[in-house]
This record gives sequence, structure tokens and C-alpha cells, in this order.
Amino acid sequence: MALITGLFTFLYHLPQIYKWLLKPYYIGSFLMTVAFLLVRKAPGVCQHLATQREDGNSCDFDWRELEILMFLSAIVMMKNRRAITMEQHIGNLFLFSKVANVILFFRLDIRLGILYLALCVAFVMTCKAPVYMGPEYIKYFSDQTIDEELQKDSRVTWIVEFYANWSSDCQSFAPVFADLSLKYNCAGLRFGKVDIGRYGEVSERYKVSTSPLSKQLPSLVLFQGGREIMRRPMVDNKGRAVSWTFNEENIIREFNLNELFQKSKKLSKGRGLKGEEQDSSKPDEGSDEPHPETNHPEQPTESKKDQ
Repeated sequence: MALITGLFTFLYHLPQIYKWLLKPYYIGSFLMTVAFLLVRKAPGVCQHLATQREDGNSCDFDWRELEILMFLSAIVMMKNRRAITMEQHIGNLFLFSKVANVILFFRLDIRLGILYLALCVAFVMTCKAPVYMGPEYIKYFSDQTIDEELQKDSRVTWIVEFYANWSSDCQSFAPVFADLSLKYNCAGLRFGKVDIGRYGEVSERYKVSTSPLSKQLPSLVLFQGGREIMRRPMVDNKGRAVSWTFNEENIIREFNLNELFQKSKKLSKGRGLKGEEQDSSKPDEGSDEPHPETNHPEQPTESKKDQ
């Protein structure tokens, strides 16, 4: 049953996987993931490699290599239990496969290990993971605009993501947050993002640490009237984030998005009526509800290219 479920999941995501294959980052990551397998099995190359097999077959894995690969599989499965997107699943596989490849190559030949490690460093420095560029109703803040926007209208509730472009968790969460903005954005409920990797003063002002050890990236904060009401993940007295899964169900439940959206729709209607009295031909900014059939959806005033 698990095999059938996995097969259907793979087929469902096949179009997305096909798009990944066209991107240099995923092509390079895939090749580096299978590098040791290719070297160990390549005809004309594997015959010259060292081996600890009793039969002396240097074109097959020895018991220690199999042990490392099995341990890698266990680690990836454990990490993927908390993964919420296909990008996170693939990212975990790439990351720990590269670590395993470094160990395997150094064990096989220190020169191959150094070469592979150098390639990993060069790949990280020159090839970045693709950034989500799909549809979204999100306002991108800078250090100059965030305070003004949050305090501009006390009737508007903001859900703001504090993120950093270098964080793989933030990159994986981007499509989830974008999807929520498409479903729940309206005049009284807005979605925003600020890159605290770029704006360090915002990080200090809102007490969101950018240290990888703190595990506070991404952070979602709910603001009403410019005041913080709640945030996830919560932070303990030692400044460490309390473990929390950033999936759509958890966010909807913890932030009461359905209830907030219903209240915000009333604000949208009120603004719409007021706008009609003032100028029937000029719709109020932000009054569009996030439905697929909307003909003129609100466009964010900033974009990733602006950042």
C-alpha cells in the first residue's frame, strides 16, 4: 500500500519534477548526489578503485559503503517527516547525499574527497536554488516601510513573514505562504514579507534572530493596529525557537485565518460601499477578495525583483 501511495505521489508531482530538471540548480544537485554511484559503477574507472570486498570486485559497493548509504536513507527519512513541500523533500535528499558523498570519496581516496569537496563549495557559491516567483498577494517591506504600513490603518490585520533569502526553510515555505495569501487576502487581512537577512535593523527591532542555530527562520507574526499579537514559532527564554511545523493546516488553525477572513470581509464590504458613494468608478484599494474568478486582482506594490 505504501509503495502504491508513493507511486501515485510521484506521478502527481511529475510535471513539477520535469520543470525542476530544466533548472541548472537541480541538474547540478542531482549529478553531485549520484557522483559516487557513477564513479563506483563507471566502466573503465571502477576497475582502478580501492575496495574492501572479499571478492576484490571494485565495481560494487563494499559493506562499509552500504552501511553509510543505509544510514543516509534513515537520516533523509527522519528529516522528511517534517517536510511540508516537495522542494523540502528534494532539498533534504540533496543535502545529506552530498554529505554522504564527501565521506565516501574521502574514504575511497583522499584526492577524490578533496576534489568533490571543492566542487561542492564552488556549486554553493555559484548556483543558488530557484526562488518562488508564482502568483501571490504579498506586500514586500523594507526597513523604511514596515512600521508605516503596519500602523497605517488599525482596522487592518497583517500577517508578516520574516525571512532570509539564504535560508532553505524560507525558500521552501514561500509557495505555502503565497498560497495562503491568494486564499485569504482582503482589505482587512493583508500579507507581508520582510527580508531580515538584508535589513538587519528590522531583525533587531522585531526580535527575530537570523542565526541558523536559533531556528527562527521563517517567523510568522500577526499584527493588529501595529502591535504584535502572536508569532510562530514561539521563542523560549534562551532565545531558541520552539519546534513548530510550517504547513498550511497549522497556520490556518493557529492564526484563526478562517475567522479573521470572515471579519475582514465585512470590512471589505464596508469599504466598498463607502467607495461607491465617493466614486462608483474607483474601487477601493485592497478590497478584492482572493478568488480565482476575480478579474482584476490586487497586485503587490513590491516584488522580489525590487528586493
